[in-house]
Amino acid sequence: MVQRVVATESTVALIETLKQIHGPLMFHQSGGCCDGSSPMCYPHGELKVGASDILLGEIGGSPFYISSDQYEYWKHTQLIIDVVDGRGGMFSLEGPEGKRFLTRSRVFTQEEQETLKQKN
Repeated sequence: MVQRVVATESTVALIETLKQIHGPLMFHQSGGCCDGSSPMCYPHGELKVGASDILLGEIGGSPFYISSDQYEYWKHTQLIIDVVDGRGGMFSLEGPEGKRFLTRSRVFTQEEQETLKQKN
């Protein structure tokens, strides 16, 4: 099964820690503005998802959204959500933990792209 968004083991571990502190979570891939292009983590339901947001998948059991404009730039790639030391987006929940989520990506293979086309 081809997934559009996946998380590293260290990311899943941090998500579990954040769930213990904050309860259910949600993610939104930022498109720039204040927080660069960081994946932002919020308590579930805190960010109002708009009609132009796309549910890309789940990481650590939490929904992961992206704006349709941002999706158009990255639809040919798999987003790999990682975690590194440092301060991330000022509104994202991982900041006080001394960590930040980071989006890496890889281009889908031709076979994966065909599989994704068949799903739509």
